Amino acid sequence: MCARIEDPALLTGRGRFLDDLDPFAGTLTAAIVRSPHPHARIRRVDLERARRHPGVAAVLGPEEVAAGLNPFPLAVKTPMPYYPTAVDKARFVGEPVAVVVAADRYAAEDAAELVQVDYEPLPPVIDIEDALAPDAPLLHDTAESNVATDRTFDFGDVDAVFAAADRVVAREYDFPRYSSTPMECGSVVVEWRDEADGPAVEAWANFHGPFSMVAVLAGAFGVPASRIRLRVPADIGGSFGIKAAIYPYVALMALASKHAGRPVRWTEDRVEHLLASSAGSDRKMRFEAAIGADGRVAGLRADLVDNVGGYLRPPEPSTLYRCFGNITGAYRIDAVRIRSRAVVTNKTPTGLNRGFGGQQLYFGLERLMDEIARTGGLDPIELRRRNFVGDFPYATPTGGIYDSGDYHGALDLLVKNSDYQALRRRQAEARERGEYLGIGVATIVDPSATNIGYVGLATPAEQRAAGRGKSGSTEHVRISVDPNGLVSVLLGTVPQGQGHATVAQSVVADQLGLPREQVRPVVEMDTATTPWTISTGSYSSRFAPLLTSALVEASERIAATVKVAGATLLGVDPAGVELSGGLVRETGNPEHSVSFRHAAGLVHWDPGSLPDGVSARLYEEAAFTPPQSKAPSRSDQINSSLCYGFVAELVVVRIDRETREVRLEQVYSVHDAGTILNPVLLEGQVHGALAHALGGALYEEMRYTENGQPTATFMDYLCPTTAETAYELDSDHLQTPSPLTKLGAKGCGEGSCMSLPVAIANAVADALSAEGVAITSLPLHGNVVHELLERSAATKEGNN
Repeated sequence: MCARIEDPALLTGRGRFLDDLDPFAGTLTAAIVRSPHPHARIRRVDLERARRHPGVAAVLGPEEVAAGLNPFPLAVKTPMPYYPTAVDKARFVGEPVAVVVAADRYAAEDAAELVQVDYEPLPPVIDIEDALAPDAPLLHDTAESNVATDRTFDFGDVDAVFAAADRVVAREYDFPRYSSTPMECGSVVVEWRDEADGPAVEAWANFHGPFSMVAVLAGAFGVPASRIRLRVPADIGGSFGIKAAIYPYVALMALASKHAGRPVRWTEDRVEHLLASSAGSDRKMRFEAAIGADGRVAGLRADLVDNVGGYLRPPEPSTLYRCFGNITGAYRIDAVRIRSRAVVTNKTPTGLNRGFGGQQLYFGLERLMDEIARTGGLDPIELRRRNFVGDFPYATPTGGIYDSGDYHGALDLLVKNSDYQALRRRQAEARERGEYLGIGVATIVDPSATNIGYVGLATPAEQRAAGRGKSGSTEHVRISVDPNGLVSVLLGTVPQGQGHATVAQSVVADQLGLPREQVRPVVEMDTATTPWTISTGSYSSRFAPLLTSALVEASERIAATVKVAGATLLGVDPAGVELSGGLVRETGNPEHSVSFRHAAGLVHWDPGSLPDGVSARLYEEAAFTPPQSKAPSRSDQINSSLCYGFVAELVVVRIDRETREVRLEQVYSVHDAGTILNPVLLEGQVHGALAHALGGALYEEMRYTENGQPTATFMDYLCPTTAETAYELDSDHLQTPSPLTKLGAKGCGEGSCMSLPVAIANAVADALSAEGVAITSLPLHGNVVHELLERSAATKEGNN
């Protein structure tokens, strides 16, 4: 297995992060003035003292922002305008109110303290229940309520299925708001230029999917998309979706650059990041299952309410709909009703967080499956077996098409690897000793290669029909061969540690029959030079299924030309040659060969010798556009992802009876990500996803006081360290290749983020089952467990 080619630069301090780059001469530095109030009307902003401070080039407040920018285009039509700063009200603690641009950060920070803002504090709305109350304070005076979007979907005769059910199990669950805390915070460098043919904006930002920003920024600037150039450095110190929230700062700094007449740089500090960047949505949900006498789930009703914070910031309400096609998980459920709502509150706006949508969905669905098993007297593994999808491809009632899988085989492998029955015996022995030992299982469908059309579901079908549909999962690549046979591969995805360049090099080398060192991957995200569409980027586990498919398509075209050139040199029919070992050789006669380099050289130096009709082209672009990624149907069905992998996880937790500390002892994980492209990198993705999931399950939570003051430092926001990730891990894989991608690969970067939190919750519920404790929310640290046990004990005592 080849080593990661990305590592030498990173390990020797030669990484190219945005703070290492100085793309524009004469760049100034910005500092942001942020609201200390969660909800307050802005009566007056005095910028004059800050403008007179030495070294200050420009100071902008709400008036300048409202005059210089349009509200950002939203994913749904809701009267809740969103600007990069507050313009009438502050709607969350940390919301930008003004920006100061100066010669250096010291001067900018000092001048920012001189900005005076006259606030009229208003009652804050923090929780979902408060936002939905009929008398709730309105966050946006232009809206009728705090509900930003509300849709109900029916698939099948849901009422009849529930009426005929042997029993119904209903439960309510809460999923917390938590983030990803990348090592590198957000960073932006922007230059606004007033040119003869209109304004132009060139920006660098460390977000891995800038292409989706172009239309949003163009709308805010009121300029054609062609006048905006977004670039991304070769290295990003993590994102996991969180840095999608950087685009408001791109717009704000562009406007600051326009006022200052110079380029402007802004780099987020850690407090700003925790306070005001982004987080995954906290969700309240109610699930109801109609169950037959055999334990089969025939119908599902789901009421999902996401707290999106102060604004419905694009790409929200993505979290509600990203898993729409796989909302029934790994189970054959024929009748489904879904109500999906997003409400605004005085919290930081939400966005993408690794596994977004799936974390929330599976916490409710997999907790419900355990409750169905418990109330029906079934083992949780047996209950899942009875309900699994068995035949593929499988069409879900909501429109998802599960391309391939072997759920029973993966679960059997999990049972075997964990020695499940021995674990249950060990648990029984521990319980006899009075110990809290729990076993939890989760089996989830892992969507990858997102179809961006799912966001359209937030708009009713009759309104969608009047406009232009949105869909797609396209990824682009560009491959070229120089006169010496060196192959260059341009990738439109900037990795955050996944090893994209390593895999791309391997795929292209294998397709062209070359040694890996003859292939040079180039990571470059530049909207002016990189081939792209709106959906292009490194998110939602797109690389393995989509970009590698584009690599294969482009490689095949390059290979065809090289074969013709090689056959010309060999004097044989191009149909009778193959590429292998750096050679073009006659099939069945490997000694009769020429080097790949010489064949490529012929195309460059002697194209006249090529057969008539053969283009002298060793430069290919490919756009892999799977036809399965369509816009939502008139009946609101959508295949919201191209590929659907599978994860089966089993965990063992121990709870200390004295301290109530929850300790994760063992994790058994089985992933089916289709064809494995690089086992080492795949395993690294599993380890990383488990660490993120562990944080959300046991430690991390964006807590807010009743007055709307949030967690803002690592003193309060607890991330797991190597000490907390010292559990025993048994990781295994099953391969059911996808028939829809060129190499059969599916994504695997997010699966355990979705499955581990609820597996841990199921294990804690199992450990405390004798105490009558209901596990309905996360995180499950010692304080929470203590409160649950005390409450249960008090209830028992009261009943006696």
